[in-house]
Amino acid sequence: MRKLIVSEFVSLDGVMQAPGGVDEDTDGGFKHGGWTLPYWHDDIGVHFFESMNESDTFLLGRKTWQGHSVFESMEEGDPFGDLMKAKQKYVVSTTLQSAAAWRNSTIISQNVIEEVRKLKQQEGQNIYVDGSSVLVHALARHNLVDEYSLLVYPLVLGSGKRVFPADVRIDMQLVETKPFPTGVVLMRYAVNNV
Repeated sequence: MRKLIVSEFVSLDGVMQAPGGVDEDTDGGFKHGGWTLPYWHDDIGVHFFESMNESDTFLLGRKTWQGHSVFESMEEGDPFGDLMKAKQKYVVSTTLQSAAAWRNSTIISQNVIEEVRKLKQQEGQNIYVDGSSVLVHALARHNLVDEYSLLVYPLVLGSGKRVFPADVRIDMQLVETKPFPTGVVLMRYAVNNV
């Protein structure tokens, strides 16, 4: 069975919303978009590249998929762009009519939990999920997450979308920690699914 890994940028108070840009996700009046930028370090990029090489499939919510589809326009020969384009992508959406904006993409619009269970049963590498807060919460509620790979940033945002749903207990075991020079800490946890 393939592992499903949720990988997120997260503040100390558990917020994952809009880490990459001011206008990335303003739902709920969120005003802290781009909060990860002052803490960037090339070692974080190396970590991402290595993590994505261990997966062959992305599972994303619609908003995250649409944001990530910018990789499709990257010039051929760009190592990160080529890596992102080559992966199989599944986008969970009841409103998206076409997945043509990003190659190798398939829409899952019905029976999401069953479809994810089927994906996990297939042969292959890890399934990688990032962003996608609504989807991540649904996966947690149905015990489909095998690992959380969290890049924890040294700040508190006070509000915003959270990595973990408020109504679910998740028992985990620490697998790895790794500090980066800017104060960001990678924390990987295996989920003890029962």
